[in-house]
Amino acid sequence: MSNLREKMIRAMELKNLSNHSQKAYLAAVTGLARHYRKSPEKITKVMIENYLLYLKNEKGNAPNSCACVLTGLRFFYNNVTGQHTRIDYRARKKVRKLPCVLTQQDIWKIICTPKNIKHRLMLMTTYSAGLRASEVIALKPKHIESNKMLIKVQGGKGGKDRYSLLSIKLLKELRGYYKTCRPKTYLFASSYKPKKGQPLSYESLRCVYENARKKAGVKNGAGIHTLRHSFATHLLEAGYDIRKIQVLMGHTRLSTTMIYLHVSRETLSKIPSPLDLIDTKHAKKEDSTDGPNHSR
Repeated sequence: MSNLREKMIRAMELKNLSNHSQKAYLAAVTGLARHYRKSPEKITKVMIENYLLYLKNEKGNAPNSCACVLTGLRFFYNNVTGQHTRIDYRARKKVRKLPCVLTQQDIWKIICTPKNIKHRLMLMTTYSAGLRASEVIALKPKHIESNKMLIKVQGGKGGKDRYSLLSIKLLKELRGYYKTCRPKTYLFASSYKPKKGQPLSYESLRCVYENARKKAGVKNGAGIHTLRHSFATHLLEAGYDIRKIQVLMGHTRLSTTMIYLHVSRETLSKIPSPLDLIDTKHAKKEDSTDGPNHSR
């Protein structure tokens, strides 16, 4: 498997796949090989289809999870082994659920809970700029452009750069943090050996958020991505243009940002029902004048 693994990594690098996609694809092939205890080269098309049905029916994996495994296996057989195995299995479309959004009061409770200044500022940065977890841990001091009040997101999703907001409150806190901790390469680097000075892992940031959320007594909003969802929804409710929010979020399609229109209860509650738009007094007058005249 080691030679195949090296070939697969090389093929993924040549295709310029993200680190996240590479890990997912490798996990898909590894899972298949472990299931049958065979080299992936010796696994037939029928065995692959049976494995996908096993993931769906017996393990109960979500449609999106099955689709990810399917994509990884297709990449492996088409680009690494050269077998070009056609897999007819079709993953069911993912049911799109509305993202969870917290109130501003709950957000502030979560941010203020950690006693560790670095932990507190990681949460504050995530929410105030609407960043993905991977973007937060990749931040460097030079990305904080205080003269323009912007944060530069370098190499975001899809390898794209963009700018997001730099909060006045956050800038003040970051200046105090910089004087105390003196971060060098990364703004929120690991403090523990052997990875001291290296960027934190996603799991570390996730744990910081979950611990803070539970200690703050906030029951909803599992997952640090909740802070990003809340950022977009709160801006929308404050009356900011959805296209500007799209740019700040780094969404390629406006339809992705439009989901927050469905989440924003405050925005929806301001829309009157067409029933309430009917001028009932005027309608009654028309009814009285349009009726037939009966003479005795």
